[in-house]
Amino acid sequence: MASGDHLRYVALGDSMTEGVGDGDDTAGLRGWADRLAEHLAAANPGVRYANLAVRGRLAGQVRAEQLAPALALRPDLVTVVAGLNDLLRPRFDPVEVAGHLEAMFAALTGAGAHVVTLTFPDVGRIAPLARPLAPRVADLNARVRAAAARHGVTVADTGGQVVSTDPRLWTADRLHAGPLGHERIAAAVARAIRLPGSDDAWTHPLPPRDPPPAWRAAAAELRWAAAFLGPWIGRRVRGRSSGDGRRAKRPELLPVGPGSPR
Repeated sequence: MASGDHLRYVALGDSMTEGVGDGDDTAGLRGWADRLAEHLAAANPGVRYANLAVRGRLAGQVRAEQLAPALALRPDLVTVVAGLNDLLRPRFDPVEVAGHLEAMFAALTGAGAHVVTLTFPDVGRIAPLARPLAPRVADLNARVRAAAARHGVTVADTGGQVVSTDPRLWTADRLHAGPLGHERIAAAVARAIRLPGSDDAWTHPLPPRDPPPAWRAAAAELRWAAAFLGPWIGRRVRGRSSGDGRRAKRPELLPVGPGSPR
């Protein structure tokens, strides 16, 4: 499908696709999917865009809650990004998660949509305390690539680039991309679907900087654990999610442009 045919874009996923880390809930979130929609609209002003993503959702919840509404919108371009919330949980089942993703790939491509997905970066390089999760990330990425190949899904290999783990692309919580990270993800997807004007600049490393002294790095880890990791674990123990009570920010296909809602 040519980029000019991408007139109805629908985004499915969790906080990454909702745009957490790029803006805020008061002024509005932007996020990589919004940024991609802007790239699409620059190539074709007739683009309409819906974002069904809700923070905290597991892959199975994305499938159960977002797939049917997405199909009802009859999209010609869909992004499906889910599984990171599953990966962070103790009882992570890569087969189950990949199964939910593949079911979405099959349903959406079967309906004629061009489907795009992402790979995940090694979270242990972003948050050293998460290093034990590296094998999970590699396993899930391999399953995503295999499922995508079976269904003709385009993969933007964001997780395969060294720059993806640069702390400057992430917010202080290390779980969500910051504005620069969202910008790079949008550019990666634009390149993957060959949008006019896209290139591989998103893979380029940021200017080098001196690493902090070991004592300062250790202190930063402790502050991060207290400020972000502890509360995150607390929500899991209580069976709560950051997305409890939330709905999709943009459930209908709307034009993209100045003043359009986010």
